[in-house]
Amino acid sequence: MVTTGLHTAVVTPFTSTGDIDVPAFKRLLDVQLNGGVDGVVVCGSTGEGATLNSQEKILLWETAVQHVAGRVPIIAGTGSNDTRATIELSRAAKNAGVQGLLLVTPYYNKPSHNGLLAHFKAINDAVDLPQIIYNVPGRSAQNVVAETQLAIAESCPNVVATKEASANLEQMCEIIRNAPSHFSLLAGDDSLALPAIACGATGTIAVISNYLPRVFGTLVHAALADNMLRAREIQMYLMPYYNANFIETNPLPVKYILHKLGHMALEYRLPLITPLTSTMERLDAVIATIDDAWTPAD
Repeated sequence: MVTTGLHTAVVTPFTSTGDIDVPAFKRLLDVQLNGGVDGVVVCGSTGEGATLNSQEKILLWETAVQHVAGRVPIIAGTGSNDTRATIELSRAAKNAGVQGLLLVTPYYNKPSHNGLLAHFKAINDAVDLPQIIYNVPGRSAQNVVAETQLAIAESCPNVVATKEASANLEQMCEIIRNAPSHFSLLAGDDSLALPAIACGATGTIAVISNYLPRVFGTLVHAALADNMLRAREIQMYLMPYYNANFIETNPLPVKYILHKLGHMALEYRLPLITPLTSTMERLDAVIATIDDAWTPAD
């Protein structure tokens, strides 16, 4: 299943020459597998997908599929603001062996309701894989309202979920309340995973689980099991980490944290650059407290 539980939007590690660091990428996948996540998203926003070329994306998808070897689903971020290019890339992702697609709503173009329907219908008809709408107004400059997302779901049987990163819980509830039977909602903001699941979301696609997969996964599954007391205690424990991940633009903080934990080099792809010194100092204080073996008291 690509619509249940915790799916990590994994970062993309680079070498000092700007190439994909494949050995580091495999180590990051192992962190996720050892942490018990339910799936991994490759080449999403956190993976700097916007500045990866097609060959690099295919390399990452093929590496993930081969390394994970069916233990969890791999979801490929293939969305763009060009429908034809998205279809071409989605077909390449399917050929690489991924189990699902994450499709960011077209940015810059700002299509109408009918344009969005036509965009997702074209991808639905062209690629037979489970597909997830990615509504992220902060990056796409357009909020896809509940009415439009539900219309897409009704007309596109391959569209099985939305990653809702609008931070609008009322909109999430409207989608959950009126969703067709094949369609569910995944929280797209880490700090809202708990309230979203309490309202009926089936899981989350997250940033924080890049380095706290076990702890955050415990929260997600406690909430899905309706153990809200346990989930709420973990939520309070994680608040400093939620905040830390967005001191600067994602994935600057999370890549710095992973670097300090010894998982990868501190390399970004322009126009992203190393965080400010003041940011790194704040992150260092948070890093000193990270413990993925932490559990709430019984």
